[in-house]
Amino acid sequence: MKGVVFNLLEEFVRRAHGEDAWDALLERARLTGAYTSLGNYADEDLGALIAAAAQILKQPPGAVVRSFGREALPMLAEKYPGFFTPFASTRPFLLALNDIIHPEVNKLYRGADTPDFDFDASSDDVLVMSYSSRRRLCEFALGLIEGAAAHYGEDVAIDQRRCMHRGDARCDFHIALRRTA
Repeated sequence: MKGVVFNLLEEFVRRAHGEDAWDALLERARLTGAYTSLGNYADEDLGALIAAAAQILKQPPGAVVRSFGREALPMLAEKYPGFFTPFASTRPFLLALNDIIHPEVNKLYRGADTPDFDFDASSDDVLVMSYSSRRRLCEFALGLIEGAAAHYGEDVAIDQRRCMHRGDARCDFHIALRRTA
């Protein structure tokens, strides 16, 4: 996993829980925490950090990952505004993930292992987004979707009909968006 994800997690932890929280999390996870944005790190390191955060916060790991995704999106928008400014709302932003955003991510972070998305955009009311990744971080994807909706000033309702954690081959999100009043 690319170090930029660890950098975002560190920033999220420090913002939400204070400067000392990251060090406490590293200690609980038994990790050193020297992550550079372009570096490659074991997926197990992220898993250990999430497990440690879940213990400290007394929350399920999925809830921690989803919250991280939700809070990481504004940090990404701040760091990489060019990924967000071409889009007026969440739907076109999501639809651009495979064709525009992930190729750019791969240019910035050589060797990034980005997830695969498939879309059914035939309905104006509901976007069906399928997610697959060997990492099975669907809760992170859900959080990023929620963060994107907040970024674009929209309310979002997501119905997850399939999930890799329930034995499905992929996750299917039925996403309904509407402008916040």
